[in-house]
Amino acid sequence: MPASARRFRWLHRLFALAVVAVAAAAVVPSPVSAQTRAELERIVQRRVLANGLEVIVVENHGVPIATLEIDVKNGAFTQTPDYAGLAHMYEHMFFKANREYPSPQAFSDRASELGALYNGTTQEERVNYYLTLPADSLEGGIRFLAASLRHPLFREEDLASEKEVVLGEYDRNESSPFFALDKRMTELLYPGNASRKDALGDRTVLRNVTVAQMRRIQQLYYVPNNCALIVTGDVDPERVFAIAEAVFGDWERGPDPFNVAPIPAIPPLAGNQAAIAEAPIGVVSVLLQWQGPSASKDPNATFAADVFSDALNTPGSGFRTRMVDSGLWQDIVVNYYTLNHVGPITISGQTSPEKLREAMAALDVEIARFAERGYVTPQEFENVKAQRVTSGAFGIEKASGIAHTIGFWWSVVGLDYFLGYNDAMAAQTAADLQRYVSTYIIGKPRVTGVLISAPARRALGLTEEELRQVPMKSIAPDAAGGAR
Repeated sequence: MPASARRFRWLHRLFALAVVAVAAAAVVPSPVSAQTRAELERIVQRRVLANGLEVIVVENHGVPIATLEIDVKNGAFTQTPDYAGLAHMYEHMFFKANREYPSPQAFSDRASELGALYNGTTQEERVNYYLTLPADSLEGGIRFLAASLRHPLFREEDLASEKEVVLGEYDRNESSPFFALDKRMTELLYPGNASRKDALGDRTVLRNVTVAQMRRIQQLYYVPNNCALIVTGDVDPERVFAIAEAVFGDWERGPDPFNVAPIPAIPPLAGNQAAIAEAPIGVVSVLLQWQGPSASKDPNATFAADVFSDALNTPGSGFRTRMVDSGLWQDIVVNYYTLNHVGPITISGQTSPEKLREAMAALDVEIARFAERGYVTPQEFENVKAQRVTSGAFGIEKASGIAHTIGFWWSVVGLDYFLGYNDAMAAQTAADLQRYVSTYIIGKPRVTGVLISAPARRALGLTEEELRQVPMKSIAPDAAGGAR
């Protein structure tokens, strides 16, 4: 079964609101931190076929298995409102009938013959499909993926059946207390572009999906010059390249989908926005979001964002000492989600209703200090870099993990970004961090979201208008930088 419920943005929000400290690592694959670009270029081999299909291979003979992944530059960012959620629907249909396997059962039977486990995900800026199978099934696995990629049938009965599965996923997500807040904050943070940030989509659009819409997505985005084949594990790169040429070499190149259907720019926020959602919960969840950098337009800011977030999230950091160890916040997490089309910067935390205003006033004071010289101390800076090297040292060893990581970065911003990530991180300076927070956070319009119980909201008299005030005026910060 496809794991398409694991949408990037929804998990990002859900984990952030739950204040899980590993949110960023769970949602955005971290580039392998132990290798320099020169080292990675020796490990990661790539070739582009004449039709534009990029083939990327990472050889590792530790275990006799291989992971095969197809990545497509599709996903929520391509969705106009009348296609909201259909990139995800297409992902489900990938695992149904195709010309070679003309029924879902035939598809499943062939996967079993290959000894393959298969799955797929839909996120903001990519859709991926992958198999993990014995290495001796390599060629069969590539041909198996190619059958679905090139020749889907989109039978009416399959679409009718799978539509109910996708609507069931929608229902399960909608039952979460975070759902309404997530939807509203998306609309506020990306005005007029909510459909381009929400892989889950729109219930009415999903209910009325047609085969013609599936074909339109295929014609636009499922062309070789908009796809990558990634193969990792116990494989020989030259053999992979030869098989890829034999299987995909006659696949006709298509028009550049982003010339045919250009992606509009995300408009900047005109001012602060706010949203309040009510749920029967004992704590208050708070989410502050800003429009962050684009990975292609301001790549250096994305590296600075990662360093800055890691530094603030580190146990014992000055930020956590003042926010959490003080007792104002039960926990708090800072995160930037790397995207090409304006990723969000998020500060998410939990506090009690009685401390809400004091905690938010103190956070506003803290945010105003982000660009101060030495805000991230030299020791915190070096610790973050060391932790990245340590945490990523074995990333290249897991075939499936490195395939997904490479696929994500290839789709969002290109393989060169992935290859140069570690060198760019190591080169970050305090001035880079100051530029990042000054450009994207301090004094910039933001969206403030609060999830709170109805009785607690009534008792506080909390309004969206109050949340739009920065800093919150209910409790003003004192001159020492604390909160009265």
